[in-house]
Amino acid sequence: MLLGALPTVLIVFALYFFLRWSFFGPLERVLAERERLTAGARLTAEQLLAEAETRSRHYEDSLRQARAELYREQETLRRQALEERARLLRSTREQANQMIRAAKLELLRDIEATKRDLEGESQRLADEIARRLLAPGPDAARGHS
Repeated sequence: MLLGALPTVLIVFALYFFLRWSFFGPLERVLAERERLTAGARLTAEQLLAEAETRSRHYEDSLRQARAELYREQETLRRQALEERARLLRSTREQANQMIRAAKLELLRDIEATKRDLEGESQRLADEIARRLLAPGPDAARGHS
């Protein structure tokens, strides 16, 4: 029985070595190559992902810095505009105050001139009234009637 099984055992071993050489060997090589390529692709993908994350962080940092710079510039421009506005207000107020002072002086001069004119006119009228009242003649009679 052992001798009868020997050809079957030899055929099974021959089939095993033949299949190993012609089917499983190439299949293992293909699987090993596939694993190597997959690991390489995975490593490349991880590197690309890390590089993309680094670029993204760099972009976000640059964007944050640009925004901060923009806000600083806007604040500087706003402060300058406020300072210019305050300067213009001070200048305008000073001009208005000068105009008011000049108008007051002019008004005081006009008042003084009018007072002088009134005093002169009142004196002239008083003299005229006194002269007519004290003057003898037909004008005096007409003045009393």
